[in-house]
Amino acid sequence: MVFSPPIRRQTAVFIGDGRAAIQLLTSAPMRLSDLHQRLADLGARPVHRDVVIRAWLQGLPLDTGRRHQPTEDFLPKSVRAGLPELSADLDALARVRSEHPGADGSSRLLVDIPDGQMVETVLLPRDGVCVSSQVGCAVACRFCMTGKSGLLRQVSSLEIVAQVVQARRRRPVKKVVFMGMGEPAHNLDNVLEAIDILGTLGGIAHKNLVFSTVGDLRVFERLPELRVKPALALSLHTTKADLREHLLPKAPKIAPDELMELGEAYARRVGYPIQVQWTLLKGINDGDDELEAIQRLFKGKYAVLNLIPFNSLEGDDYERPDYERTVEIVRTLNHRGVLSRVRNSAGQDVEGGCGQLRARAVDADNTLVNISRLR
Repeated sequence: MVFSPPIRRQTAVFIGDGRAAIQLLTSAPMRLSDLHQRLADLGARPVHRDVVIRAWLQGLPLDTGRRHQPTEDFLPKSVRAGLPELSADLDALARVRSEHPGADGSSRLLVDIPDGQMVETVLLPRDGVCVSSQVGCAVACRFCMTGKSGLLRQVSSLEIVAQVVQARRRRPVKKVVFMGMGEPAHNLDNVLEAIDILGTLGGIAHKNLVFSTVGDLRVFERLPELRVKPALALSLHTTKADLREHLLPKAPKIAPDELMELGEAYARRVGYPIQVQWTLLKGINDGDDELEAIQRLFKGKYAVLNLIPFNSLEGDDYERPDYERTVEIVRTLNHRGVLSRVRNSAGQDVEGGCGQLRARAVDADNTLVNISRLR
């Protein structure tokens, strides 16, 4: 039997419109179709294939088999013989470089993916995990560390899923949020394929798969067509179009009220509310004028507002509001009929802001390289 090596393909991805579009060449180590082909080459039929993939998605050995049937009585001998090599290739999709437990019950993983790049995966309290869909990000949010590096490469569907596998090897996972490094809409095919795998063979409830976006129109076209329809989170951050354009300089130019209407239509269709993300920045978007505008914007909407106090970055001009002001904001909005809650970044005591852990690791690696060159 000849074992197929991991398939690597190069694809061009365009970020932006017209002349301003950025062409990004990506090398995807393995997608679901590649895994299907690997198993077919080993002699697996679809029923065998699904059992093997389901075991992997649960963080179990590939030869786990079925509940009431030993592996040797179910999987063909040729398939069993090829599983060790396949298992090694799947493990290489996401290797944990370091783990950083937080005082809040979360744990931030720094994960090596093929070609030497790193992403962050966060194990959340209450059986959740936050995964990365890109190395870097092209949106360039001014308050986010990930955006400062620009977009380096896409993360393949199985590299995304492999982050969930690593999480499940450490604790139960019942919820997956696509809110880590990257803008999921800029890697749409890979993210939607990962959502489909996790919502079927992975056993994650559809409403517990949360797709986060700054507001790409393709999202509102594609999500309603899926067999696995995830919950939707919108990165809003302000009700003011000009301020939002400043804070998210490379996000699509969609007015906040239009973005909310698009989210509302999807929420009513799938039957679970949109989650609106709002990073609280002192003196920027925490004023009474914003609270009044939020009340108008949310009136009649099937939505919940997640207020995220800013997690300070070194050298940044932004600050989080005082604790008392944050409490006042939440109390005021809830009193006015806007379901609001505070969602602190997980693992704040271990560089919990998105991209901070990776940035420090990259700086450390660069320092070692420079030192070795001086010797």
